[in-house]
Amino acid sequence: MKPTTHIPEGNGTTIMEFILLGFRDLPKLHGLLFLLFLVIYLATMAGNLLIMALVVADQHLHTPMYFFLGNLSFLETCYSSTILPRLLASLLTGDRTISVAGCIAQLYVFGSLAGTECCLLSVMSYDRYLAICKPLHYAARMNGQLCLKLVAGLWIGGFVSVSVFVFMMSQLTFCGPNTIDHFFCDFRPIIKLSCTDTYMVKVASFVSSSIFTLPPFLLTLASYVYIISTILRIPSTSGRQKAFSTCSSHLIVVSIFYGTLIMVYLVSESDALRDLNKVFSVFYGVLTPLVNPLIYSLRNKEVKEALRKVLLRFFVFCKKAPIAKMEIGAFLRKSASRLTAESHGLTPCAEPTVTSLILSPLS
Repeated sequence: MKPTTHIPEGNGTTIMEFILLGFRDLPKLHGLLFLLFLVIYLATMAGNLLIMALVVADQHLHTPMYFFLGNLSFLETCYSSTILPRLLASLLTGDRTISVAGCIAQLYVFGSLAGTECCLLSVMSYDRYLAICKPLHYAARMNGQLCLKLVAGLWIGGFVSVSVFVFMMSQLTFCGPNTIDHFFCDFRPIIKLSCTDTYMVKVASFVSSSIFTLPPFLLTLASYVYIISTILRIPSTSGRQKAFSTCSSHLIVVSIFYGTLIMVYLVSESDALRDLNKVFSVFYGVLTPLVNPLIYSLRNKEVKEALRKVLLRFFVFCKKAPIAKMEIGAFLRKSASRLTAESHGLTPCAEPTVTSLILSPLS
């Protein structure tokens, strides 16, 4: 481990690096944890990138619902890339240090993505509300221009809102201790290490998180109250099943996201529950991006159909590849014969003979 950097400042010492303790209580399992998180990261990236590719490539998925799903998959790839590469490097090398600036930058990106996801899930729930409760007005209200404005607004809003209190955090002084009992830079563990007044930073963080968490959650909750009440009024069983199938995947994702979010940030910070908080953080920051593409691909018929078409094209291409290779080889051989004939004075359509090849130099 690298030595911790300190800079003297007055009567105290300013810390320039933090130590992320991570899973220090499990030193014998670091190799196994590295392989586990590596598999999770690769699977998360592959699953979400596949959904993004399907949404772009398949014309049947060019709808508002799947446009938002593609944005959610992109967001999940950013989530995983914010936390897991740094965690994998520390498990592999044993170097758990991170600069103060790098730690605050990780917090900024992670917090921005969390706020953006809250807003995106609420927009997706509103989309399902319009599709089920107001089907005649759906096409007019949820048009392409509105979708672009909503997505641009929630991405910009998520990153701008967090920038206020993160900038205030960057002005704090950290004098020690410099250990963070977590596997990534979260707000509460960092703020405890400051030796300056943090009241205004906590207020700004509370206001920002309240604005970008509570209203989207209430909008999502209200949307599903109306959706479920509308579905229950459908007379036929098949109609209820069809309506519920269009929003069941999103409902599961919302439940997992907010359930783990509440567990992480409402569980007490006592020593007895600190390890439990880490477990919930793993579910919230690591496993949620992994299960989202699985939920949408396994429970959504249109996504499964698009995936089936892609796999079918791939297998057809693999079968046709040897035939195409043989045809290319035959074409190249025929072209070579034609060039040989032309070089010996024959017409392009004539096949070269042994006699012509022998006598042509004498002519």
